[in-house]
Amino acid sequence: MGRRSQEDRDAMTVEIGFALVSAAFLAAVAFVAVTMTTVFIDLPRTAENVLVRIGAVVAAVVFVARLVDVLWGFPRRGRRGPAATHRPQTPSQPSQPGRTSPDS
Repeated sequence: MGRRSQEDRDAMTVEIGFALVSAAFLAAVAFVAVTMTTVFIDLPRTAENVLVRIGAVVAAVVFVARLVDVLWGFPRRGRRGPAATHRPQTPSQPSQPGRTSPDS
């Protein structure tokens, strides 16, 4: 492997930050989704504890799965470069005044 440019290091930093933030958000949503029943239904204390523990396990699994999914795909996206995903757009106006199309 060669040395990485500053642009590559910056892209990696942004990707790691995105992976952590999105994984934390999805884990929180998963935890709330599992434990929300304890708010609306009066359950015994042991059932509430079990649901909280299940919610914590589900949140941890979702966190790790999202983190791996985002970071595993980063090298594949990075190899293509921005030119592979960007398609040049045809101009909406002629290139010269008085012309009807760029090919005229």
